[in-house]
Amino acid sequence: MSTEPATVVMVEYENASDEVRAVFDDIMATKGIGFVPNAWKVFASHPPTLKRLWYGLKEVMAPGALDPKFKEMIAVAVSVTNGCDYCTRSHTGAARKLGMTDAEYGELLAVVGMFNQTNALAEAYKIPVDDVFLRPWSDQG
Repeated sequence: MSTEPATVVMVEYENASDEVRAVFDDIMATKGIGFVPNAWKVFASHPPTLKRLWYGLKEVMAPGALDPKFKEMIAVAVSVTNGCDYCTRSHTGAARKLGMTDAEYGELLAVVGMFNQTNALAEAYKIPVDDVFLRPWSDQG
């Protein structure tokens, strides 16, 4: 677990501007939590970034063709692959809150591990892409 400090001063709720507090309030209300997660306190060191990230994330993670649990599981997979411990832990928690089971988590990590391995091998071997995969999927028949 990282004990290193952030590279900027985290903005605490009580020290936040009205603009930042409005975003913090929306984060807590949307997530149904009573605290501001550290990531958002760090992003608040630059309010335009805080707003862009929060409102973009809120839009992307809203229910749509993919349900929220599946979206959080994708976020876990990307976070694991990118080696972001904070992101892995926060999105695992969010996916668990949405009902992700131990079995689903285990399969998710198995898929992540398998494809990180096969992707690395495909890149190392410089495997040429099959012609069929270069055509638009609408032409696949």
